[in-house]
Amino acid sequence: MMLEDTYKTIVGKSESIYTEKRSKFIAVALPVRSLDEVKSYLEEYQKKYYDARHVCYAYMLGAERKDFRANDNGEPSGTAGKPILGQINSKELTDVLVIVVRYFGGIKLGTSGLIVAYRTAAAQALDEAEIIEKTVDEDVTVAFEYPFMNDVMRIVKEESPEILEQSYDMDCIMRLRIRKSLMTKLHARLEKVETLRFPDEEESL
Repeated sequence: MMLEDTYKTIVGKSESIYTEKRSKFIAVALPVRSLDEVKSYLEEYQKKYYDARHVCYAYMLGAERKDFRANDNGEPSGTAGKPILGQINSKELTDVLVIVVRYFGGIKLGTSGLIVAYRTAAAQALDEAEIIEKTVDEDVTVAFEYPFMNDVMRIVKEESPEILEQSYDMDCIMRLRIRKSLMTKLHARLEKVETLRFPDEEESL
């Protein structure tokens, strides 16, 4: 069982080709971070395979795996998008788009045949992909007066957040990123430093 602040995704693009009764299924798995990226890839592949009978797909976005869609693109309902999405789910992946392009070979596969073909094509593309586990991270911005620099830097050194940016003008400002499960402790320790402010939170009040 994965921890709540980790998720699995793919590193880069992977492809496979599956044939069934002369129908050719070209499957492509792509890492995506947003709906705009999904739309951009779909446009690209619909243009690339403009002469294909169907360009079906499914995607899953977000660490919580709640933003997803499956599309049959003209195939009988539930025979393409759902089996593709099923393969994404079976590998517990997110931030991934799987497109399966079908070139019709003249022989109908029937509903069950289509389900098996789309499922197999998607599975093969995902089997080719390199899967990694990532952490869900959160950002925090802190502002403090210069004399407290050593206190803040000691906490940063001990808690090891990533320093995204820092500036030292009138006030010192740092933007930090840390794994979600470690944020509470970092926040609590920083709060104890005198004169420390959290600009992001003040703006949202």
